[in-house]
Amino acid sequence: MNKREEEKLRRQEEKLEKEKARIQAMSVYEEEYASCAYICGIDEVGRGPLAGPVVAGAVILPKDHTILYLNDSKKLSEKKREMLYEEIMEHAVATGIGMVSPVRIDEINILQATYEAMRMAISQLKVKPDVLLNDAVTIPGVDIPQVPIIKGDAKSVSIAAASIIAKVTRDRLMKEYDQVIPGYDFASNKGYGTKAHLAGLKELGPSPIHRMTFISKYI
Repeated sequence: MNKREEEKLRRQEEKLEKEKARIQAMSVYEEEYASCAYICGIDEVGRGPLAGPVVAGAVILPKDHTILYLNDSKKLSEKKREMLYEEIMEHAVATGIGMVSPVRIDEINILQATYEAMRMAISQLKVKPDVLLNDAVTIPGVDIPQVPIIKGDAKSVSIAAASIIAKVTRDRLMKEYDQVIPGYDFASNKGYGTKAHLAGLKELGPSPIHRMTFISKYI
């Protein structure tokens, strides 16, 4: 091995050690509740868009396998999220997805719809968690101990994993919607109110997946 290769290897090892330390720092809540057999992270995506569902993810990570590069899904590239999604789905003890439609969001409001999606995600798990690590909220109507953590998707590996599976699921769905409901640029904006989306809304009016309570000021 020449000097350049040695240097490259050394840098790679340093980078890996740094990432392991970062993941360790993101596992403080998991360590705090280590006596619990099943620790579940909960997060949602899609509270802000004008169209599409709100989606919640629930993930119980294994204790014997560390998944590196977990982070708040918004801080990761699409490619990285997709890779991590596959790894989470392969290694997680259990995962659950909850999805609440735009019609339901209009009926009960976005906060209640978010809680509903989270309860759905929990109900999808094949094992019952001993504790829930939630991103910021306390979910009503759940009989499992909950720990709300502000900015939890950046502070807990379990919540980060939940945010990744929720975001990848929702993003894939919005791309599919774009194929059948063209004109709003859903594949790019995922339902958020971008210039192209608002132009489509003005020209075409609301689609079946728009949240009427969110778009009243645009139509």
